[in-house]
Amino acid sequence: MSHAAESPDTLVVERVFAHPPEKLWRALTESPLLAQWMMSNDFEPVVGRRFRFRTEPVSHWSGVVDCEVLVVDPQRRLSYSWGVGESEAGLQWVVLWTLTPAEGGTHVRMEQSGFRPEQKANYQGAKYGWQKFFSGLERVAEGLE
Repeated sequence: MSHAAESPDTLVVERVFAHPPEKLWRALTESPLLAQWMMSNDFEPVVGRRFRFRTEPVSHWSGVVDCEVLVVDPQRRLSYSWGVGESEAGLQWVVLWTLTPAEGGTHVRMEQSGFRPEQKANYQGAKYGWQKFFSGLERVAEGLE
């Protein structure tokens, strides 16, 4: 079960997964695995690495998320910027993943920060999207050896 916390500028989604941190870290940092549950990408877990997530374009969005890796603390923390292109006025957030061993598995916390008051629609869209992504993350982690 996941939980999404409400805050004016930060969205938090948390869940305990019945998998060790190593499996979840792989799903978060190996580009082909990340593509299975989130979006196609050219991610590498290297601080300073610029990368893109890509999906099908929709009305008012190109389907491209420009990112840069900010923190890599293996099996503990991963953070990257999350930017939506020029057509959306250069919207920019920060995503932080925290993995903590928990009874029966790993507590995963994702927080996306930097929402401004006028970005309620972006916040609601992110809330919906991250819940969906967490379900995909569970599916991918389940399939790992």
